[in-house]
Amino acid sequence: MYIGIKDAKILTSDGFIHGNIGIIDDKIVQVGQKDCEHCLVFPTPVYVLPGFIDEHIHGAMNADSMDNTFEALNVIAKALAKEGTTAFLPTTMTQKKSLLVEVVSTISNYMEQDPQPFAEIIGIHLEGPFINKKSIGAQSEEHVIPPSIEDFKLFESASKNKIKKVTLAPEIRGGNELIKYLTSKKIIASLGHSEANYQEVLDAVACGATSITHCYNAMSPLHHRDIGLVGAALLHDNLYTELIADGVHVSNPAMKLLYKNTKGTKRLTLITDSMRAKGLCDGIYDLGGQPVYVDKKTARLRNGVLAGGVLSMLDAVKHVIQVLGIPLEEAVKLASEHPARKLGIYDRKGSIEVGKDADLVILDENLELQMTICRGKIAYDKSQEL
Repeated sequence: MYIGIKDAKILTSDGFIHGNIGIIDDKIVQVGQKDCEHCLVFPTPVYVLPGFIDEHIHGAMNADSMDNTFEALNVIAKALAKEGTTAFLPTTMTQKKSLLVEVVSTISNYMEQDPQPFAEIIGIHLEGPFINKKSIGAQSEEHVIPPSIEDFKLFESASKNKIKKVTLAPEIRGGNELIKYLTSKKIIASLGHSEANYQEVLDAVACGATSITHCYNAMSPLHHRDIGLVGAALLHDNLYTELIADGVHVSNPAMKLLYKNTKGTKRLTLITDSMRAKGLCDGIYDLGGQPVYVDKKTARLRNGVLAGGVLSMLDAVKHVIQVLGIPLEEAVKLASEHPARKLGIYDRKGSIEVGKDADLVILDENLELQMTICRGKIAYDKSQEL
């Protein structure tokens, strides 16, 4: 099936160009040509951007990755298309091993069936259970276990090798051994929920760690005598670093500091870390069996600890444009190109090029979402909303 988009500002790897896009089935087949038959025409000027990729998301619209059902994954995938996200990693919580085995198996089976034309699941993010109880955040302390290759193999087998990223604390005994194993399997070892000192971070990086999970949150802070995990994120350009750009998890000056330290042009990636309350009204929700109180776009446990959030990826892009003072094309890289490169899928996602997956976000000049195309199919169309 052919889909075309006519007369748009298209963000390519070389910047914006004015022209048309052609799609056949799930691939981009032409970019920029002036001829375009049977194309979509929008009533006002539009930007066409590469689809956003959320590598750290728990849920949306009262569904969670830990619900362990195809229905929940469908709900999340459909909801993400409504914010311009075309691919994602369902993210687990620290829970008992038997449940995690079931959850990663369900996600794997869903990926093989992939029944809906919405945002694509491109792998699994295992956040915990190999974390530090002292940096527990909103995870379940009861089910934290030491890093273990043997335990990880249970999850790996159940997922049919679809785990793409693991968040762990390297300072806990067994952490570096697990990092070496993950690296040998081309799985991203991401440091988070950790009290690692700077030397322990260096040791983890030497073992193959390449990523830092939701920078500044649930980790050893910057101190002038030991810069910890936050300091390592600021200092080392070779580490990919996640950022929750909602103005709640990270202050605007802290965002500027992280961006200024070269992450913005190289390895900074936007994430939402959103939970099931995303897209819903304020109220009381659930995260890993714990009540979460959502008020004015902030989600917290009863004790005040932040518990994910309700951020959309499009809002994250808008926020960094405003706070960092960067142009749209630079902000979009943080949500598309950078995560695609990090996850090893830039050959098919993360930019608009002939031969790549037709994952596209269409915004008007006010940066309001008009349409999302996932693998060549219209997954969201604002004009069809009642």
